[in-house]
Amino acid sequence: MAIVKPTHYSIRTADLDASQRFYTDVLQLRVGFRPPFNFPGVWLYPGQGESEFGAVHLIGVLGEQRDENLPGSGSVDHIAFLATDWPGMRQRCDALGVPYRVQRVPSLNLIQVFLVDPSGVTIELNYRSRNNDFLRGNSP
Repeated sequence: MAIVKPTHYSIRTADLDASQRFYTDVLQLRVGFRPPFNFPGVWLYPGQGESEFGAVHLIGVLGEQRDENLPGSGSVDHIAFLATDWPGMRQRCDALGVPYRVQRVPSLNLIQVFLVDPSGVTIELNYRSRNNDFLRGNSP
């Protein structure tokens, strides 16, 4: 059996509300169906359909749950998405005061935008473009 594509990624967060706001306000994902697990969390979706089980799963951690003995790596470098509408994203980030860094990958005609979510996870957004105007970011 071959791996077809990633289905979602999960982030443990001590501030579920701040993380949800980041993913809904900045990345414009929407809150959708989540099974009634016995721990706090939110499933976020990129569109109206829910057949893919969400792109991002936020897991609220409390008190002793923040212990380093929890399963999982605890170290994610970044998560990357193919994205569209960089001008709209840039406008949202600027309006919300969300810092970002932009770099161009000329050999791929790609603009990469890097954001950091409230849990410290770097989000990479990849935009296909030939327009040099997209190079400007709001972070050093």
